[in-house]
Amino acid sequence: MSSRSVVTIERHIIEAERQFPKATGAFSNILYDLALAAKMIAHEVRRAGLVDILGYTGDVNVQGEEVKKLDEYANEVIFKALDHTGHLCGMASEENEDFIPIPDKFPTGNYCVLFDPLDGSSNIDANVSVGTIFSVHRKISDHPRGCITDCLQRGTEQVAAGYIVYGSSTMLVYTTGNGVHGFTLDPSIGEFLLSHPYMRIPNPGQRTYSVNEGNYGKWCPEQRRLVDHLKGMDGANAKPFSARYIGSLVADFHRNLLYGGVFMYPADAKSPKGKLRLLYEAAPLAMIAEGAGGKASTGTQRILEVEPTSLHQRVPLYIGTAEYVDMAERFLAGAPIDAEAEVVAGV
Repeated sequence: MSSRSVVTIERHIIEAERQFPKATGAFSNILYDLALAAKMIAHEVRRAGLVDILGYTGDVNVQGEEVKKLDEYANEVIFKALDHTGHLCGMASEENEDFIPIPDKFPTGNYCVLFDPLDGSSNIDANVSVGTIFSVHRKISDHPRGCITDCLQRGTEQVAAGYIVYGSSTMLVYTTGNGVHGFTLDPSIGEFLLSHPYMRIPNPGQRTYSVNEGNYGKWCPEQRRLVDHLKGMDGANAKPFSARYIGSLVADFHRNLLYGGVFMYPADAKSPKGKLRLLYEAAPLAMIAEGAGGKASTGTQRILEVEPTSLHQRVPLYIGTAEYVDMAERFLAGAPIDAEAEVVAGV
């Protein structure tokens, strides 16, 4: 038999909690409840082609997007897994316009959770990987039962962030600031088992970029110049990058976390402030990227330092291998190609 011990996510969370003698257990329970919600969502994602759960509900969410049935289900599962525990002062979801208070019949606590219940759900019908993204903050307001102020915090104030990717296997990745750890769901026992301890983005890793090039004509000249350079079209890059774009943020990011690369969702003429949500997508993944030795930027600013002004604020996102994100920032700042070519040639 293997001498390697089997570590469940519950055991991992408990062992981490023991490093803090004054811990109350509330934070640990939040993470475990999120893992439980992930199991329930994973079960329905696997059955999505067999039951009447695909397709649209007929409603439109706060983003102006049609709500898919599985989005709605995932949103409710996460809320119901967390609303009654007494650990949270409130929640916020990409699917809800406003701050989500804890029902009056339940006690409140000292944390708030923000989440994107089902990222990439438009790909479900095509059997492409989708995911859940979450972020945990401490309560900072004086409001007895929490308020929107508790959600509008910079990414640097996150106490935990993570995502679940529902693909050929279901994997949960999270960080509390002490390393990034990945757990794979074993369906035979219904447990998340530690499979990827202390994950690190390879540096430099694979020379790949992920971006929706269908928006090329809407990009600023600097962004077009960057992608042309990555593809070797400018004659200054002797080792062109390969393109890998899935269209599900979690799936694209997860691949780059394992192999290296850079994911880009730049601002464009249609979305001059960017497309991805700061609080539900960019900031949580930025915490994970930095915890794994990578970097996340708006192109001009560290994602974790962006001051949120609204629950559904959008930002551009460049995330992945630190060296490649640095390269993107230099191009967006108008750096000369010759100087950049020297950097890339040395990668």
